Amino acid sequence: MPGFHLTQLELLEHEAIHVVREAFVQFPQTAILFSGGKDSLVLAAVARKAFAPARCPFPLLNIDTGHNFPETLEFRDRFARDFGFRLIVRPVQATIDAGRAADETGPDASRNRLQTTTLLDAIAELKLDAALGGARRDEEKARAKERIFSHRDEFGQWDPKNQRPELWNLFNGRKRPGEHFRVFPLSNWTELDIWAYLAREQLPLPTLYFSHEREIIARDGTWFAASPRLPLRPGESSRRERVRFRTVGDMTCTGAIRSDAATLPAIIAEVAAARQTERGTRADDRRSETAMEDRKREGYF
Repeated sequence: MPGFHLTQLELLEHEAIHVVREAFVQFPQTAILFSGGKDSLVLAAVARKAFAPARCPFPLLNIDTGHNFPETLEFRDRFARDFGFRLIVRPVQATIDAGRAADETGPDASRNRLQTTTLLDAIAELKLDAALGGARRDEEKARAKERIFSHRDEFGQWDPKNQRPELWNLFNGRKRPGEHFRVFPLSNWTELDIWAYLAREQLPLPTLYFSHEREIIARDGTWFAASPRLPLRPGESSRRERVRFRTVGDMTCTGAIRSDAATLPAIIAEVAAARQTERGTRADDRRSETAMEDRKREGYF
C-alpha cells in the first residue's frame, strides 16, 4: 500500500501478537509466565492487545522463590488486579515442604534453580500445553539458540540440538501427551525495544527499575541489595548507594548498577550507551560457562 509504513517497534508488536494468537489456536491450555519484570510485563500487555476488546484468556503464572524483592511482589499483585488478569502463584517453599526440592547451603545459596521443579509441577498440575515467556534472544547465548515455539519433552527438558524449523513464521505445535511448549513472542526484541515500548505504551513498572537509594553489599564484582536473605560474609559491610536494577529476579542472585536514571527517557539513554548486557549482573549466570543452558535443559524458564 503506497505510503503505508510500520516502524520497527510496530513490526515487533505485530509479530508478537501473531505468535500469541498462534499459541491460543494451537494450545487449549496456556498461561503467561509472569515475574513482574519488564519483559513479562510487555508480554502481558501484548497479549491483552491480541484479544482486545475481549479479556485475555491466559492467566498469569508466577513462581515465587520466597526471596523476591517486596517491590516486585507488590507490583505483581497490583498489575494483575488493575489489568484484569487471573493470577496463579506457586511458591518454591511449598515444593521444599513437600520434599520435592532442598534449599542450597553455603555462602552463595540461592533458590533460583529450585524454581524449575516448582514450574514443572505447576505445568503438570494445571495441565498446560504451553507457557508463554518474555525471554529474548539478545539476553544470553543459550536463549539465542531457542526457537519461538520451544518444544519440551515429557520431563520438561529442552534439547538445543533437536529443534523444529520455523520458516516464514510457521510454527509447529504438535506434541505428544505429557509434553509441552514454551512460547517466546518477544524473541526478536532487544532490551532497548522493550524500554521504547514501555515508554510508548506508558505502562507501569516496579520501582526497582528506576534510580533510588538502597543499602547494598559489594560482592564478587556485583552489587546486591542488602537483605536478611543475603547474610554478610566475614569482612563485608553494607553501604548506601544510588542504584537501579536492569533485571528483576531472586534477591540472592540479582545485582544492581550505579545509576541516576530516574525516568524512562533517562533509562533509554543509559541502555543505549551500555557496554554490559543486562544479565551481566546476574550471579546465577556466572556459576559456569553454560549455566543458563544447563538450567534450560532441566526445564528452567
